[in-house]
Amino acid sequence: MKNFKRTTVTSALPYANGPVHIGHLAGVYIPADIYVRYLRLKKEEVIFIGGSDEHGVPITISAKKEGVTPQDIVDRYHKLIKESFQEFGITFDVYSRTTSQTHKELASEIFRTIYDKGGFVEQTSEQYYDEEAKQFLADRYITGECPHCHAEGAYGDQCEKCGTSLSPTDLINPKSAISGSKPVLKETKHWYLPLDKHEDWLRQWILEEHKEWRPNVYGQCKSWLDMGLQPRAVSRDLDWGIPVPVEGAEGKVLYVWFDAPIGYISNTKELLPDSWEKWWKDEDTRLIHFIGKDNIVFHCIVFPAMLKAEGSYILPDNVPGNEFLNLEGNKISTSKNWAVWLHEYLKDFPGKQDVLRYVLTANAPETKDNDFTWKDFQARNNNELVAVYGNFVNRSLVLTHKYFEGKVPTAGELTHYDEETLKEFANVKTEVERLLNAFKFRDAQKEAMNLARIGNKYLADTEPWKLAKTDMARVATILNISMQLVANLAIAFEPFLPFSSKKLREMLNMESFDWANLGRTDLLAAGHVLNAAELLFEKIEDEIINAQVQKLLDTKKANEEANYKANPIRANVEFDDFMKLDIRVGTVLECQKVPKADKLLQFKIEDGLETRTIVSGIAAYYNPEELVGKQVCFIANLAPRKLRGIESQGMILSAENNDGTLAIITPEKLVKPGSEVK
Repeated sequence: MKNFKRTTVTSALPYANGPVHIGHLAGVYIPADIYVRYLRLKKEEVIFIGGSDEHGVPITISAKKEGVTPQDIVDRYHKLIKESFQEFGITFDVYSRTTSQTHKELASEIFRTIYDKGGFVEQTSEQYYDEEAKQFLADRYITGECPHCHAEGAYGDQCEKCGTSLSPTDLINPKSAISGSKPVLKETKHWYLPLDKHEDWLRQWILEEHKEWRPNVYGQCKSWLDMGLQPRAVSRDLDWGIPVPVEGAEGKVLYVWFDAPIGYISNTKELLPDSWEKWWKDEDTRLIHFIGKDNIVFHCIVFPAMLKAEGSYILPDNVPGNEFLNLEGNKISTSKNWAVWLHEYLKDFPGKQDVLRYVLTANAPETKDNDFTWKDFQARNNNELVAVYGNFVNRSLVLTHKYFEGKVPTAGELTHYDEETLKEFANVKTEVERLLNAFKFRDAQKEAMNLARIGNKYLADTEPWKLAKTDMARVATILNISMQLVANLAIAFEPFLPFSSKKLREMLNMESFDWANLGRTDLLAAGHVLNAAELLFEKIEDEIINAQVQKLLDTKKANEEANYKANPIRANVEFDDFMKLDIRVGTVLECQKVPKADKLLQFKIEDGLETRTIVSGIAAYYNPEELVGKQVCFIANLAPRKLRGIESQGMILSAENNDGTLAIITPEKLVKPGSEVK
């Protein structure tokens, strides 16, 4: 492995269309902050780059709904997000934005460099155009009837009802969300990054040279490469964004996916206008991207292809992408307010930043989706932070104040048990470093907590409060060892729990510790004066947690009511009309994901007479392999329709939960394929 002189750490730019929630924190910002704090403690040269992603169609839609400008929207959320991060202790060296002048100039420059090298492909295609509004329509500005489930109000990129990914031309009776008029297809020219031309070197670089990447990251990249890469548009017909800097591109802006990652570079340039290039162009710099799984392809395939096409930038050395964090068993949904928002947490739990940092790290979705519950949050605080870590620290300090006037006592002759205890935590530095270097933050934090468990056991086994009656020399040795262990805890937890580590250092009367000292047994000299003991953590009572659970229950009820109003019982149909539907049971023979469509599964179903293909938008809720062999109910006489180039011969029936998740309809017991549902 190459030895780098410095490290550039980036964390995914949060979209300035809403606040940050715990899913963002667990997936991106806490692990990035832990890693950066660790490198700083080691005295390594590192910068931590953050900022807001402020362009794109959703922001224009929000602005239109509120009757304000897109700039008003991003100004509001940029401020809220930045302040929340600061209060939570995310230690960015810079937190800027993609509406800055520096970013506009650099993004334009990078586009122009690639353009001048012939790195883009120009293509003309037909897209929907609103003749009344006199503008091309982004996918989200086109609505119509879903060709799959026939729900009204489906968007040009997705049906919110059945979850199917769509193209605007798939919609039945499309209309403009701006004017309400029927759009027309009109030719427009755009520039595309030909990812297919980068496929060979990407395959070598990722699949051969970066096998150490997390399995979920490596696997997703391999899947995309195996399906074959396609050119991707880098421009859009829109008036909110960075204008495409070439002639003939009036009314076109850089596509947000192209513009946003350049924000890492422009924010660095804003921070270090005279030396930014060494952090992005020097081969002795290591580049690390912290992201969620929805951004893996952009940071491992698309952004590297952009940088390679430009020609002067380094490529990422690692991309520790996390999976998703769910909330109380359901997927976090910003549109349904099913989330724990960071700015609300900071108000509801003042001074408890480290509790959330600890719990989210303990439940980090590092290789698979994980779940956050308020009961687990309470249990980890009360049973681990309070009862283990806090308890050991408090007992050690209180006993030292009681028996030695708050001064670290001199250790006498060590017993075999003392030596074994010291040996247990002497190697903690090596293990914690190994785990942090491998981006295994959950296990690294667990290793740090094991130090506190060792300390608690040591005090419980030696019982210095009993020995104080007969053997103060022995008590002095026990408390000296205990205080050395407490000092080690302050170092070990510094990257994970910075607020409580600072508080602990104050109690220990030590300004700072060097990471290199972790594992030493002489951190506090005999006679060192300690400050008064305070509780590091406090118990969280049931009523506090019940209030948070109730808040979610109220949200769930409101969503149910809104869902019922939005989806009322439809008008009665005649019995004869219902009888026209031929609903049958089929057995799933094969099931696979549809390439380039995150939410579509392609089924091969035995229907009693033959096999048929059905495409269904349930990929977000099932793994293909778990559906093979199951029986499903499907509409057998629905007119065939092409979805992503695949002819779907029917529709699989699913039930939609109030949280938007889908569950396939299956018979209670096995029946013969082709059996009618009556």
